[in-house]
Order: sequence, then structure tokens, then C-alpha cells
Amino acid sequence: MYAIKAEIRDPQATRFVFAAQKTMYGGKCIAVGDVIYLFASENEGGAGLVARGVVTAVSPAPKKPGVARQTPRVSVTVQRTALATRRLGRTELKPFTDWADGRPDTELNFKLYRQATDKIVGLSGAAAAFLDGCF
Repeated sequence: MYAIKAEIRDPQATRFVFAAQKTMYGGKCIAVGDVIYLFASENEGGAGLVARGVVTAVSPAPKKPGVARQTPRVSVTVQRTALATRRLGRTELKPFTDWADGRPDTELNFKLYRQATDKIVGLSGAAAAFLDGCF
């Protein structure tokens, strides 16, 4: 299971296309059929968790020539399967900063908000179960 934090202009859409998204924490392993949780980036005016979906297409983005170190990027298409029924974003996750406590809310804060960049990240089963409680 995965999460993406990105600009989402229409959280009510049934289909989302994300081009050349940065991947971290195992996000580069995303594949067709995977469950993904969509977070509308607060950096872009979003409100955090907005939807859950299934990945319907994945393609690796080409690397830029002449740049030695590059974070892998992928383009993904997602079909929405559910809308979030409760708010979960930077404000709700900010208190969870004991990076070694093993809590799913701490994992989400670490992977999504410790760095401000938009990204696709891999999630543990515990974090996915925690997110399922928001639907």
C-alpha cells in the first residue's frame, strides 16, 4: 500500500493522473492494482487525506541527463474507490514526532510531512489500517 501527497485540484474526481512524482520510502515499487491513499498537499492549498484509490497505470519518468543523483520518479493514474470522511493532515499528525515509537500516525507524519516535498511513499500494513479508519 502507498500514499501520495500531491496537488489535487478536484478531490471529488473519480480519476487522478499524477505526472513524474518523486518517490521515497519504497514508493518506486508502486504497481498497477496497488491501493493508494491520496493526500492533497497543504503546500498547494489542500487539506490532507481526501481519497483512497487503486493504481490503474504506472510508468517510470525518464532521468534528466547530466544529473548524477536523482530521486526516482513515476507517473501514476489512480481510480478513486472512496472519499475520506474525516480530516487527517499536517495539523492532526504534527504531534506524532517520536520517530521510534512504531505508531502508524507517527509513520505518516515522518513519511509525508517531515520533508515538505510532494511524493509517493510505501506504507506499512499498520499505517494502511489506520488510514482505512478515515473512510
